[in-house]
Amino acid sequence: MEQLIVISALGSDRPGIVESLSRAVLERQGNILDSRMTVLGGEFAVLMLVAGSDSTLERLESDQSSLSQQLDLLITLKRTQRRDQRPASLPYEVEVVAMDNPGIVHEIANFFSSRSINIDDLHTGTYAAPHTGTPMFSLHLVLSMSAEQSVAQLRDTFLDFCEARNLDATMCPKR
Repeated sequence: MEQLIVISALGSDRPGIVESLSRAVLERQGNILDSRMTVLGGEFAVLMLVAGSDSTLERLESDQSSLSQQLDLLITLKRTQRRDQRPASLPYEVEVVAMDNPGIVHEIANFFSSRSINIDDLHTGTYAAPHTGTPMFSLHLVLSMSAEQSVAQLRDTFLDFCEARNLDATMCPKR
């Protein structure tokens, strides 16, 4: 029976990390089903959902310490299971751009969580505005909304929320 494990790894960015980590999974007969990888500052971070037999996961777990040392990564493992099917939910994408200031992520997360709306995916970043060099902030997230919620009402409320905070935002169905 197929088992699932989440692998997270963090270490100094350098070429070859993805190849080394994916080889370690493959050598233990694991299959990478889903992953997110990025560089934050000078650190490389990865999250992987790996499928395999119980013995595959046991090998990954028993080799965790040696793999951490061999790959020079901080590696954590957590067994998991397939996500339960949610009642009819609608995926929506939200984009926000604004001048960078502390608290934007928290305020947006609070807006949705207080309405029992799940954030499935979230990416943020900062950059310098063209010509002026002003520090800018961007956010992209994917929501799972209950089919019973009024999308039009939520969108209007969210856009008013953003306008009051000088955030430029859009909210549209995920394609």
